[in-house]
Amino acid sequence: MRIGVLGTGMVGQAIAARLAGLGHEVMMGSREANNPKALDFAAASGARAGSFGQAADFAEIVFNCTNGANALSALQLAGADNLRGKVLADLSNPLDFSRGFPPFLSVCNTDSLAETIQRAFPETCVVKTLCTVNADIMVEPRRLSGNHHVYLSGNDEAAKEAIRALLVEFGWRKVIDLGGIETARGQEMMMPLWLSLWKGLGTAQFNFTLVTDEGNDGDQGLT
Repeated sequence: MRIGVLGTGMVGQAIAARLAGLGHEVMMGSREANNPKALDFAAASGARAGSFGQAADFAEIVFNCTNGANALSALQLAGADNLRGKVLADLSNPLDFSRGFPPFLSVCNTDSLAETIQRAFPETCVVKTLCTVNADIMVEPRRLSGNHHVYLSGNDEAAKEAIRALLVEFGWRKVIDLGGIETARGQEMMMPLWLSLWKGLGTAQFNFTLVTDEGNDGDQGLT
């Protein structure tokens, strides 16, 4: 499968490397086609590098791995025409660092960054996922023991199934479909708790699991 990965940071590097390692055709996109990080990644992995627009045009599925503050501008550079009819996995979080650390959410409660993206690109199938774990856990969930969960939010069932299939390839065994794109609010609002846990635990190597009265791993009707 041809997959575009927008963003050259920690998340983009992790996602692109894992997808390439699984045998997918990958193009890492950045604001400039000659971005050094993207070129280095391409040289090391056998993947490709290009602009946001080139990566979106190349891809069947696009991963938005840009930071939340710049997600919309990056996707605008990718181009609505290049994203039309495609599945867009949105991994970004709406974190505002203008007041220092810890950041606050720039949008929450009655809206989400994923919904904002979906409104801006109505002909693209946005699926929110993987925004509740660290980059290395995103692509290798079995780094952690036990049954822990990742989530999907989106309006298009086929798009969610396409992303679910890639998550299974990554090694995720517990994938919970939360429903429509509005449920991305809950995923994004987990970030303040995640940041507090990171600070308190002194490590980013953790995830959340769901316990129900039907069992201890959230299996019943959810995966």
